[in-house]
Amino acid sequence: MTIRVLHVASELYPLLKTGGLADVTAALPAALIEQGADARLLLPGFVPVAAGLADLRPVARLGRTFGAHEATLELGRLPESDLPVYMIRADDFYARPGNPYLDSEHVPWGDNAQRFALLGWAAAQLAQHADPDWAPRVVQAHDWHAGLAPAYLRAAALERGLAPAAAPARSVFTIHNLAYQGIFPAQQFGSLGLPADFFDMHGVEFYGQLSFLKAGLYYADKITTVSPTYAREIQTVAQGGGLEALLRGRAHDLVGILNGVDYAVWNPASDAAIAARYSATRMSGKLRCKTALQARMKLAQKHDAPVFGVVSRLTEQKGLDLLLAALPEIVSRGGQIVVLGTGDASLEQGYTRAARQHPDAVAVELGFDETLAHAIVAGADVMAVPSRFEPCGLTQLYALAYGALPLVHRVGGLADTVVDASLENLADGLATGFVFERFEPDALAAAIRRAFALHARSRDWRETRRRGMEQDFGWAASAQRYMALYRELA
Repeated sequence: MTIRVLHVASELYPLLKTGGLADVTAALPAALIEQGADARLLLPGFVPVAAGLADLRPVARLGRTFGAHEATLELGRLPESDLPVYMIRADDFYARPGNPYLDSEHVPWGDNAQRFALLGWAAAQLAQHADPDWAPRVVQAHDWHAGLAPAYLRAAALERGLAPAAAPARSVFTIHNLAYQGIFPAQQFGSLGLPADFFDMHGVEFYGQLSFLKAGLYYADKITTVSPTYAREIQTVAQGGGLEALLRGRAHDLVGILNGVDYAVWNPASDAAIAARYSATRMSGKLRCKTALQARMKLAQKHDAPVFGVVSRLTEQKGLDLLLAALPEIVSRGGQIVVLGTGDASLEQGYTRAARQHPDAVAVELGFDETLAHAIVAGADVMAVPSRFEPCGLTQLYALAYGALPLVHRVGGLADTVVDASLENLADGLATGFVFERFEPDALAAAIRRAFALHARSRDWRETRRRGMEQDFGWAASAQRYMALYRELA
């Protein structure tokens, strides 16, 4: 029996991307199709989504609009992969310029609860044959935006007097980042159309407010998150965000499945966005990429200076405050650093100031540019991902593929994917990067010194780089684990 699975999310690469979620929603359904699943996606009709999908045609009018003038369900496909994608067309909600979640003042839209309730409700409608030609057996909801989908499925079962296991579809809720919880005032609950008793500690209520994320965690049949270590961490007070007791209570339903890399997009041997192509066995192009990066960012042309790369949101979660404090360690040892990102004003100013003080060694570009991101990963010797917490992280996986040794804090998916270049690990042929244990300046500085020490031993450096490039973090293994989970449910 072919398992029909609907992925419900707010972003999809290359149409709309504010973070790693979009990469996952592009790659995971495609990998599941290769495993024999019948996978589709449901998205809000944001402007770039409506413009980017091909062959859109109406499937159904949605009977509940949550305050939008009109809402219809359309079916199209992603041109690059032919992945079938359902889109909710509700122009009052989604046809707005700029960021999908924030207005021009960078404040969340006042009707976000209704905008994303419609997404969850539409998913439950698809499970109840809103499209007469296709209905999912499993609905996988990604992050808080889709958190109400499992709640609406549970409500549909209760309405028919069915047990949860007999709901129109079984549900999986995937946490990409527990820090974003979709919290709204309690008085918005009435507009959601859920049974009154769902607003309860055992339900969507969260410290007197309502949480879309908690709805997903409470009502889904299974919970996944994006690395095994993060699955353990979110059951602790330190990283549970107030939901650790719920997550511990559901530990038997919670599984960490590592995100993968789409090597069709991230592969230095075929990447059209970089200065020269290269592979683990033909590395000469890597130096050309480094030279091109130094030229583009107006850094001193020194092929023997280790280049540290950063492609990240500039936030404290990403540890970029800690790295800013460690810049003198890199510069004083003759290294260089290239930073691409945008975020907290104080961090943007701090890195910009450092670039003015050390124009030969520090280069900063504020904003996001996918082509430049590829150029940095290809041109860097080391990619720094010093996050305070990191559910999975994709940057370190891209870095491994491109022979840029990752420098990471031992948390979440970073702990699961990078092996420190300690003397023992080097001797045992295991090392792939640099890992620091404590989130403290001296621990990061020591990891930076280890990177310089290994860079000076060129044979060990080349060996470690080759080993990193040979790691396989493709989607196939993760897709197999998801398939096993769906089979268990369906």
